[in-house]
Amino acid sequence: MAQAILVVPTGQRVGLTSVAVGLVHALDRRGVRVGFCKPVAQMSARASGRAPEPERSSRLVERVAGFSPPEPVPASVAEERFAHAQREVLLEEVVARFEAAASRADVVVVEGLVATPEQPYAGALNAGIARSLDAKVLLVAAPGSSTPAELSDTLELAAQDFGGTEGGRVIGCILNQVGAPPEAHTFMRLGSEPQRDPGAFEAQLRAEAPVLKGEGFRLYGAVPWDRDLLAPRVRDVQAFLGAEVLREGDLGRRVTEVALGASTMLNAAKRLLPGTLFITSGDRDDLVMAAAMAALSGRPIAALLLTNGRRPSDDLLALCAQGFATGLPLLLVADDSFGAALRVRGMDLEIPLDDTERIARLVEHVAAHLDVEALERRTRGAAEGRRLSPPAFRYLLVERARAANKRIILPEGDEPRTLRAATICLERKIARCVLLGDPDEIHAVAARHGLTLPEGLEILRPEEHIGRFIEPLVALRKHKGMNAPMAEEALQDNVVLGTMMLQQGEVDGLVSGAVHTTANTIRPALQLIKTAPGVRVVSSVFFMCLPEQVLVYGDCAINPNPTAEELADIALQSADSAAAFGIPPRVAMLSYSTGTSGAGSDVEKVREATRIAQARRPDLLIDGPLQYDAAAIETVARSKAPGSKVAGRATVFIFPDLNTGNTTYKAVQRSADVISIGPMLQGLKKPVNDLSRGALVDDIVFTIALTAIQAKQAEQAAQVERSA
Repeated sequence: MAQAILVVPTGQRVGLTSVAVGLVHALDRRGVRVGFCKPVAQMSARASGRAPEPERSSRLVERVAGFSPPEPVPASVAEERFAHAQREVLLEEVVARFEAAASRADVVVVEGLVATPEQPYAGALNAGIARSLDAKVLLVAAPGSSTPAELSDTLELAAQDFGGTEGGRVIGCILNQVGAPPEAHTFMRLGSEPQRDPGAFEAQLRAEAPVLKGEGFRLYGAVPWDRDLLAPRVRDVQAFLGAEVLREGDLGRRVTEVALGASTMLNAAKRLLPGTLFITSGDRDDLVMAAAMAALSGRPIAALLLTNGRRPSDDLLALCAQGFATGLPLLLVADDSFGAALRVRGMDLEIPLDDTERIARLVEHVAAHLDVEALERRTRGAAEGRRLSPPAFRYLLVERARAANKRIILPEGDEPRTLRAATICLERKIARCVLLGDPDEIHAVAARHGLTLPEGLEILRPEEHIGRFIEPLVALRKHKGMNAPMAEEALQDNVVLGTMMLQQGEVDGLVSGAVHTTANTIRPALQLIKTAPGVRVVSSVFFMCLPEQVLVYGDCAINPNPTAEELADIALQSADSAAAFGIPPRVAMLSYSTGTSGAGSDVEKVREATRIAQARRPDLLIDGPLQYDAAAIETVARSKAPGSKVAGRATVFIFPDLNTGNTTYKAVQRSADVISIGPMLQGLKKPVNDLSRGALVDDIVFTIALTAIQAKQAEQAAQVERSA
């Protein structure tokens, strides 16, 4: 039976939902089969006087974890049950919701209710839920300006509803918004500094709080307040004000500051900074022009908000057109400037359900500050049947890449997505990225995209390094007629230069392809890096992040029509890649026929490849030929391949040719809205990986992480070879 963890607040505005959803994410990325349940809906403050909004917690979990929690009991039904002494009926309905969430989980995070004037029964209902589900209870508190002793008293008092802190259901607490200033949930505090140092307060609390002195109650996390997580989009401010959109621009920009333009143009220009919502009267033509000029100069101002209902003239808008074309939104309200500023600063910063970027950043922030390993031990979270979920896979990639600490060359140094990915990798310590390109151009591209390059990001000017690789390149390609002038010409290509740096051991891996073709990326690697010992063919895999687990597809990018021997090699390479990244390899050799049901040259090739792979690696689970449905679905496997140890539970899918593999991976990726990471190349002495030209920043980040891990594995393989 699944273990319930009931998360309940000690008061209002403690960020209960943020902590609950962050806890789901943290457990999920550790590979725990986690579910979520909000058994009774919370009446939203936003819905006061309006039509009820969708239940927020469940919708947030859908976006973060990729599964749909059961719908909660409506608040009106719960209120009626309490009013008519039908509390047990209500708790039966709660249990039904929990069982639905627990059907495919080992741990279910259950979000309790916040006591409000509209739902004063929340405390009693939380206690009833804990009893009905035999739940472990985690308290969530926001310390505010409380001393450790005062916070300890608050936690002790809240725990009394569940039997106290010793020997009862309450196992501990999570602190949220540590260091937040007063009224931190409003826009007026967006520019504020933390009230106190979160780390120092946590240390003081652990040392002084009486509630933490016993063995039964412990602190499982202290989440610091981060003002950057409060920043709304321009579209949120526009909707809140009911502003008219005169020029749409980029309504997804983040508002991090509010500035009132009431002074001279020269003084106002000092306030025209990235992320600023600049408010001024619609008849201040000079300030409208100043904002447009600032945008044109590369400052990503959040938006220009005009007031007093005064529209700028068409002539002025035409004059400023290029500035607005950079993405600067232009909004209009009837309020005067001071009134508009007051209204904006009173805006509640609850995250809209469609703000997926801010939701993702928030849950990552919460999850990063939770001691999930300790919580998992306490709640018997080490359940059987773990699978590697997409969050767990991505988490594993980042952690292993950090441990590898490798230097990765990025030949497309002035490409905006690559710049952002390199910045993220450096900030998160995923890899030490090296950009190839003109430093002035790279910094200009970063400025145009509102990106501040961190200190320590290495940039190499190609022409300063070409000379020392001419002789090594001639030596490597002399048998193909290469001479010094030809080598110098070839090294003008940043991919070739980066590949030579990898070949000579100056970097550990290479990632390219955001603007280059696959052939441009792979050809130099095949010519200069060569294959690893014992490898017959270079191949590729994609990591397909399905909602329930991550699967490996190979080869979907390199080999058009592999022979049986090559197909066996691809299968073994892919199995090793799966194991290296935490996926238990169960290899399905795919065909249009299962077992002995079909005949023909294509089926025979797969059958022979299966025999070769099994003979070479008897330690692996490999079976084929199998049709895709027989490999993936247990019910189909029972009828088509009843004796197979792979059928119905395959994790590595080997396609018979490139046409089948590439078509299938793209069909699954696009039709099922599945994230695919790759292609990751296999079989080279040193790692080179290709990107799709439509790659997102996250795709590049995770490809860099893959490359760093491969580099570590290549290093270990080389050490074994030298010692043999």
